[in-house]
Amino acid sequence: MTTTTNQLPSQALETNLGSYKEIYSTFEWQNQENRLINHSTGKMNAAYECIDRHVANGYGNKTALHYVNGDTKQSLTFSEIKEKTDHYAAVLKKHGVERGERVFIFLPKNPECYIAILAVIKVGAIAAPLFEAFMEEAVKDRINDCEGTVLLTDEELWKRVPVKDIPSLNLILTATEIENTIVGSKSPIEWVDPEDGLILHYTSGSTGKPKGVLHAHRSIIHHYQTGHWVLDIKETDVYWCTSHPGWVTGSVYGLFAPWLNRATIVISGGRFDADQWYSLIDQLNVTIWYSAPTAFRMLMANEDIVQNYNLNSLRHILSVGEPLNPEVIDWAFRVWGQRIHDTWWMTETGGHLIVNFPGEVIKPGSMGRPFPGVKVGILDEDGNKLPAGQTGQLAIEAPWPGLMKTVWNNLEKFESYFPYKGWYVSGDLAYQDEEGYVFFQGRDDDMINSSGERIGPFEVESGLITHPAVAEAGVVGKPDKVRGEIVKAYITLRTGYEQTDELIQDIRLHVRKNLAAHAAPREIEVLDELPKTKISGKILRRVLKERSIQ
Repeated sequence: MTTTTNQLPSQALETNLGSYKEIYSTFEWQNQENRLINHSTGKMNAAYECIDRHVANGYGNKTALHYVNGDTKQSLTFSEIKEKTDHYAAVLKKHGVERGERVFIFLPKNPECYIAILAVIKVGAIAAPLFEAFMEEAVKDRINDCEGTVLLTDEELWKRVPVKDIPSLNLILTATEIENTIVGSKSPIEWVDPEDGLILHYTSGSTGKPKGVLHAHRSIIHHYQTGHWVLDIKETDVYWCTSHPGWVTGSVYGLFAPWLNRATIVISGGRFDADQWYSLIDQLNVTIWYSAPTAFRMLMANEDIVQNYNLNSLRHILSVGEPLNPEVIDWAFRVWGQRIHDTWWMTETGGHLIVNFPGEVIKPGSMGRPFPGVKVGILDEDGNKLPAGQTGQLAIEAPWPGLMKTVWNNLEKFESYFPYKGWYVSGDLAYQDEEGYVFFQGRDDDMINSSGERIGPFEVESGLITHPAVAEAGVVGKPDKVRGEIVKAYITLRTGYEQTDELIQDIRLHVRKNLAAHAAPREIEVLDELPKTKISGKILRRVLKERSIQ
């Protein structure tokens, strides 16, 4: 284990957070509840807080969203969003949709998707958004798991819904049908308890069916506060989160957090295209941008085109989804003149827990420091806290507002996250330095044990891609009779490099010199392409692991 001495300096700017140390030492979650919970009734509604509250406070004419999809462009104000969500919600009530029902939203990344999610929440039902690329099996498994009763979709995606195999589904409405339905003008809002269900996200593990992670309305306390301090949202911001609301990032930080903080959001349809992404930032004057390491790495591969666009509007960039390699952070700082702020959280945690704050020093390779109100523990196998610098299980002291309410119909799975009293155990391995910065070392089942040394694959991967010849790297432990495991690396090469014995040896020595002798890969295999998930682009280490033992 090594600690990087490289740092990106704190930015000279006014941030919403102010002094991290001061706020962290005094912050209490309960002091934030009155902001979003009616103190006289104890009731709340997340959709009201996202949209209606701003209209009631005189911001109805403020632009709530910009939508861009090819030549299609559309902007809507908070008043227009309120009117549309009220209409959608009234249609749901007309069809008898009740509090607590699971209503699935299967729509492309467009304004109707966001409006439908909020409309479901307005009537007190539980919104369950689905990613637009899901096919029949994925749709069926998720709706059947929680006995969803209603589906909001469009004519095209409806074709991917195997209705005959989903017995609980009794109502399907398209966005067009909803818009053409005549309803009254009575307010459709249902005021609910903070513990009532808000949104249901399905997340896949390495084995078994997807599990339904249910979040309660109280989660928006977490969403608001992290939007204010981590995203650093101000009312004048134009904010773009590239994730679809079918994923937790797309709902929490694409919808809830920015609208709770009264930002103008950007919704972009279509697939990744470097030119289109840069053009969107340029044309809409995007100020805050939240995306994924895969996207940033693809932009690295298209470095030359950035000079064609004006990105001066950008003041804050964040990353989510998997650890951010130091090389990407250094590249962005050099090419864009901007720091990328890595953030760590999970579907189950409901919001940011460990982050790199604007205005604070960034240590490339670190996930950052705990959010105020969040206490981190690095635990050994008996649940005891380890001292600074030692790798162990990354755990968070429970509870906090964004923490999942339950795993749908699977109490055993829910309880498995809490093997030690009072601690949520993430499944990640990490260490924390003396200043509180947390460094990811790998998933618990990804750690490599070689000759008594525990080696984190992510750290080795980050070391490999600092070599000028290495484009991407995936590292696994390969069984070895003498050492238990050896470090094996799979890499792809940058354009202009060819595999030779001399190059492989140079890459190995590069890691040995810059990381540690025991972490240097004993075997390096060059591939044309690394196996990745189709949706998020994460490298599939388990596939590489299987390849290593064949």
